[in-house]
Amino acid sequence: METQKSYEVQTTGTLYLVPTPIGNLGDMTFRAVEVLKEVDWIASEDTRNTRKLLTHFDILTQQLSFHEHNTQERIPQLIAMLESGESIAQVSDAGMPSISDPGHELVQACIEASIPVVPLPGANAGITALIASGLTPQPFTFIGFLKRKKKDQRAQWKALEQKEETMIFYESPYRLKETIENLAAVLGEERRVVICRELTKRYEEFVRGNAKDVLEWLNQKTVKGEICLLVEGNQNPEAVVEKEPFPEDLKEHVEIVMQEEDVSSKDAIKQVAKLRNRKKQEVYQAYHEI
Repeated sequence: METQKSYEVQTTGTLYLVPTPIGNLGDMTFRAVEVLKEVDWIASEDTRNTRKLLTHFDILTQQLSFHEHNTQERIPQLIAMLESGESIAQVSDAGMPSISDPGHELVQACIEASIPVVPLPGANAGITALIASGLTPQPFTFIGFLKRKKKDQRAQWKALEQKEETMIFYESPYRLKETIENLAAVLGEERRVVICRELTKRYEEFVRGNAKDVLEWLNQKTVKGEICLLVEGNQNPEAVVEKEPFPEDLKEHVEIVMQEEDVSSKDAIKQVAKLRNRKKQEVYQAYHEI
């Protein structure tokens, strides 16, 4: 267990998690600008991209690159700087750090080293999309990016099929059509979805409808820009039937498997052994009463 008093006098520096605009620079907060000016370093996902933001707000603080490809190398360096008393602001290219962006591992490392981690509130694409989607805003589940391969993604949709809460995803515009096709195939064509495109930017657009209608719309469009996809939760979830515990008698269990799955005693013995983490020979002897 550990506790953190964020604003007590510290012997170390502080890691600030600073959100940046997801499109419109006007969404930068006064506090975010102030922190970026006051810290010793800014750890940026892309220093070139962040430079544009810093220039716009006349922020002169020096940057260090911190992205998914140099995380393991950079974290010890950042921890050493923080332990020496320097403060660091971590930013991603857009929105909140650590959400589908680098940062989580750095936060964990700071907590382990008893270095304060101070989050700032600000822009977030998922929540911004949710409140304008028209879908039930609470409860909701943030999933992030889906698996890319068709088979894997359909298995993922299947695992999410019974969820009753609104689900939030990020998706590439180039994979969006296939994603909706997979969704419709598994969750059904009537499941309501909302495509939120280019949030806070000039070409912001919301497409609301069931999976079938949205898919027809996608067949006629070339979609570009940043995409946030929201999916309605299951309004009629199936009741979860609790499985009966295994029968105490191994022979009885083998007979049940043979009957329910219409398999031979040999195959049933293999299944029972695997299900119960028992040796096949042990199940075989019990079944044949050896």
